[in-house]
Amino acid sequence: MDRKALLELTGKYQSPLYVYDTEKIISQYKKITGAFSKVKNLKINYAAKALSNINILKVFNSLKSGLDTVSIQEVKLGLKAGFSPENIIYTPNGVSLQEIEDVAKLGIQINIDNLSILELFGQKHPKIPVCIRINPHIMAGGNSKISVGHIDSKFGISIHQVPHIKRVVENTGMRINGVHMHTGSDILDIDTFLRASEILFNTAKEFDNIDFIDFGSGFKVPYKEGDISTNIEELGKKLSQRFNNFCKEYGKDVTLMFEPGKFLVSEAGYFLAKVNVIKQTTSTVFAGIDSGLNHLIRPMFYNSYHRIENISNPKGRERFYSIVGYICESDTFGSNRRINEISEEDILCFHNAGAYCYSMASNYNSRYRPAEVMIYKGKDYLIRKRETFEDILKNQVEVSI
Repeated sequence: MDRKALLELTGKYQSPLYVYDTEKIISQYKKITGAFSKVKNLKINYAAKALSNINILKVFNSLKSGLDTVSIQEVKLGLKAGFSPENIIYTPNGVSLQEIEDVAKLGIQINIDNLSILELFGQKHPKIPVCIRINPHIMAGGNSKISVGHIDSKFGISIHQVPHIKRVVENTGMRINGVHMHTGSDILDIDTFLRASEILFNTAKEFDNIDFIDFGSGFKVPYKEGDISTNIEELGKKLSQRFNNFCKEYGKDVTLMFEPGKFLVSEAGYFLAKVNVIKQTTSTVFAGIDSGLNHLIRPMFYNSYHRIENISNPKGRERFYSIVGYICESDTFGSNRRINEISEEDILCFHNAGAYCYSMASNYNSRYRPAEVMIYKGKDYLIRKRETFEDILKNQVEVSI
């Protein structure tokens, strides 16, 4: 989107503000489906946790996407958005057997990532087929916080425990209908991904009648100008050929699944914030905005980079600024960034704000969460109202003291 349109949206809906361009979402979806067009059965399950607004989910449902969920609440959002139960997969971590059973009652595909729950579920519900999440013991992704397939990860069942899985299956009579892995985020090394895939193929061969193999996601998107990203076309070419060969060896055309979140929505999102104050210290020029880690925690939580642009003064002389928030913490979005000269009341645009931004927002410091706007077929829609003081008090129960 251009600067003028973003400024107009800020004037119309106020700041801070999240804006999502669905054209980019659709183009990213078509990009990944095109990369794997040589696969007979392909299913893309959008990872709802990245951006779970029901209107965004409706966009994915209109694209015939499936939905990857991690909680019963996300499952219910998916159903509310129009997804049929058979197009939703549920991949929780550390939840109770009761929640898994409640999701199973809705007709959702279950994905289990630990032996204890697998055995309990198999004993009680042997006729309900389940997928198993495997930990391939491969470090992938940008850093340890976003790599989830290494040996010390809490996610998945170790590949060395496959014999235990088979014992549970034999003892309970349950059926494994899919195998799954997710190694982490910001994956650049395609060879690492392909090595993990071989582990998943070998695991799949241990079971007689699977319907699908889910390779997770974690594809990297560019965060700055000139940044590199996962070569999805090269991965599509190499993995498609290997997957098709596996199907021939297995004697069955199984479905190839992915569960991208960031890849589909990150670049579609813009976060707009107004500059409250310019503050110069002995060594730093701070630009303090009307937002903080309560709206965009990724830089503080993951040390992630978001390009910051002054859309109010795009031709101004470039200076160095540290962009900080109004939260009573060290909520620094970027240190010593080279940005066109900033003044109070300017609007800053944070790029790559589609994934894990609003969905990780909070009311810390009793601040309100911002509004969300979706651009669909050239028209802007308010898809979430800005919170008010009444929202802060909504679920609090005031007692007489």
